[in-house]
Amino acid sequence: MAFGWIDEQAEQRRRAGLVRTLRPRPADSPLLDLASNDYLGLAHHPEVVEGAADAARTWGGGSTGSRLVTGTTELHTQLERELAEFCGFEAALVFSSGYAANLAAVTTLAPHGSLVVSDAGNHASLIDGCRLARGATQVVGHADPDGVRKALRTHDGQAVVVSDSVFSVDGDAAPVGALAEACREFGAGLLLDDAHGLGVLGDGGRGAPYAAGLAGSEDVVVTVTLSKSLGSQGGAVLGPARVIDHLVNAARTFIFDTGLAPAAAGAALAALTLLRREPERAARARAVASELHTRLTAAGLEAVRPDAAVVSVRAPSPEAAVQWAADCRTAGLAVGCFRPPSVPDGISRLRLTARADLSGAEIERAVRVIGETRP
Repeated sequence: MAFGWIDEQAEQRRRAGLVRTLRPRPADSPLLDLASNDYLGLAHHPEVVEGAADAARTWGGGSTGSRLVTGTTELHTQLERELAEFCGFEAALVFSSGYAANLAAVTTLAPHGSLVVSDAGNHASLIDGCRLARGATQVVGHADPDGVRKALRTHDGQAVVVSDSVFSVDGDAAPVGALAEACREFGAGLLLDDAHGLGVLGDGGRGAPYAAGLAGSEDVVVTVTLSKSLGSQGGAVLGPARVIDHLVNAARTFIFDTGLAPAAAGAALAALTLLRREPERAARARAVASELHTRLTAAGLEAVRPDAAVVSVRAPSPEAAVQWAADCRTAGLAVGCFRPPSVPDGISRLRLTARADLSGAEIERAVRVIGETRP
């Protein structure tokens, strides 16, 4: 029977307790949200919502085509200009998602004969980019600049090192300064995915590369998402103008994809304006994450110290993690649940995302619920 193997795999997932399900949420969910990536609490901010609505009224519900045909509006170019300026780079290119931006960056910067050095803890979009790239990929240990040096030493030719700036599972930061130093020793480029750094790290939320003094460097390219701190949807690549021009001409997820919807671009622009006006939101998100970690640890839970706005709490097993998250939900708290095969280290955990708009009472409530429902 065609596709009969799907039933076998479904049964294997069921037996292993690894079945994923969709859970539609209502617009007025009563749950305290520590599961989304809305780090700055801007997704429902009136100015961001109005930015989306005004863009839709002006430009329509969709961009109507690929960016190279009809999909580029004046709104897209304004967003690219302001993103690049805010993050300290020469130019930017907006994509329909952060995933598409990562695929574009990796595949276009790793041509045939090149080497891609990829951190073992990288996001799936970077991993898929490595799989699609024509260059050879070598995976090195997590956050290991010496491992990067060893890999680069074995290759004579073009090379690019690929890493998250903040890793999405435990929220730990990559040693981006040391990675840049290793790259420069061997003339390699550095590609950083700053999805979890933008809006949280750096001066006023300008990101991890900015904080490390790498913004605007000729040998550094950065990808970001608009769907986390900026409360919208979409992604972008930031870097030297010649790199961005290369992507326009060579990135398949740009050339053959419909452009980002105007509403998403309008929302992202409004959020960026808010962040410029209220830079303290970035520091507040970090402070909330630190307080969550301190309180959870004091309660006897194994929580990983956050470098940005993600707090990870270890669970004893995949089954325990799933039940723990479900019990939290029953108690009115939404948390993330990460387990194999989504986590490269095989360790299951609850994943909490700090938000700049969380109150002290809400932090206390979240810690209480997590402690009371622990397996």
